[in-house]
Amino acid sequence: MEIGIGVAAPPARECPECGTAVPRDERYVEWCGACDWNVDPGAPEPESGRIATVRRRLARAYGEQLAAEMERGAAGGAPRARDGATALAFTISLLVHGVTVFLVVAGVLLIVLGWETGAQPAIGVLLLVLASVLRPRPGRLPKDALTLHRADAPRLFELIDEVGAVVGTTGVHTVVVEPAANAAVTAYGLRQRRVLYLGLGLWEILTPQERVALLGHELGHFAHGDVRRGWVTNGALRSLSVWFDMLTPTPARTLQERFVNAVTFLPRWAVYGLLHLLDQLTLRASQRAEYLADTSAARAGSTAAAVALLDRLLVTGSVSPELRRESVAAQMRGGRGGREDRDKAEQGLWERLAAHVGAVPEREYERLRRVAARRGHSVDSTHPPTHLRRRCAAAGGPYPAQVVCDGSREDAVGAELAPARAALARQVIRDFAG
Repeated sequence: MEIGIGVAAPPARECPECGTAVPRDERYVEWCGACDWNVDPGAPEPESGRIATVRRRLARAYGEQLAAEMERGAAGGAPRARDGATALAFTISLLVHGVTVFLVVAGVLLIVLGWETGAQPAIGVLLLVLASVLRPRPGRLPKDALTLHRADAPRLFELIDEVGAVVGTTGVHTVVVEPAANAAVTAYGLRQRRVLYLGLGLWEILTPQERVALLGHELGHFAHGDVRRGWVTNGALRSLSVWFDMLTPTPARTLQERFVNAVTFLPRWAVYGLLHLLDQLTLRASQRAEYLADTSAARAGSTAAAVALLDRLLVTGSVSPELRRESVAAQMRGGRGGREDRDKAEQGLWERLAAHVGAVPEREYERLRRVAARRGHSVDSTHPPTHLRRRCAAAGGPYPAQVVCDGSREDAVGAELAPARAALARQVIRDFAG
């Protein structure tokens, strides 16, 4: 591409560490590609807490090993030890839920049979309240969610169904459209109906094939059966976390508080041990499921699209600030021009967001890939590091696209999402500034 007359090349400075020329761009972090000077100036603090620390340590312990197994194709059949670990995790989860059932039964019996003393019904009520806190809860759709059903968006659901068939599962019952730069799948209600959370902050910055890869990844979680997503194990992990928090010692200012801390010492560490064991039994399988979901993304949308999707995930941190900037700017203009200016801001919001992300240069992607490699499991222990996921996705296949989102299909899906795009653009402009 020719540089026009009078357009100066971006200035450069010397790296203070090694003296290499460092390109300058006021929009992005200045860093050195030779020695990694300033490559990660804003590293976030790791999630605090004993449980989070243990999870990060567990994740680091086998992160590279698991990635190597995936690259060698060892994930095609799970070793027996891993099947045994899953069975043991399921057994422990049932025992945890059994305690909740015991609390319910004991509470009811104390209430029904203990009226002679008066104290027993009160204890029974406390047990029932505790069981209510610890009980596994079916997922719910968020209040005021913008939901789409098959009749609302048949071409979108047709695309989801086709991707599901490729990765070995069925589609979803509901799509919840949000402004967030994220996507997820889960189940809700007693019938465990499937729902896809589709964040326009992510969907709108992807190419059509990257969107197919995104659907392949999310539906892949259903296909590969992530043990930590099941209501039995997930509910047990939640219950144990609640127990541990409830048994956390308080500052011992009085003799009574010291007595309570002493009495709860052994139960607290027993709960912590169970939580640690259940984490150890399930965390590896959960991260393996994430790699398998990336493989599903590649099979559906192509290896190239899956790798590009993982690169896009590196820049999603800029989506929320950009939407907030758009909202603040519209509010400031709205003070002078009123509703007309806000309406103009809402129109084309998602196109401007896509253009903003599309302008990110390859050098910034490379920096973010290096940042991901440096941070690894230090911040997020529930997902494998993005650089390992990218490496495994690139090493697999290569898979051609089994689901093609051509121009006509893209236009049809876009038309079905148009009302949601307009509604969420209005929500972003009016609410994000606050």
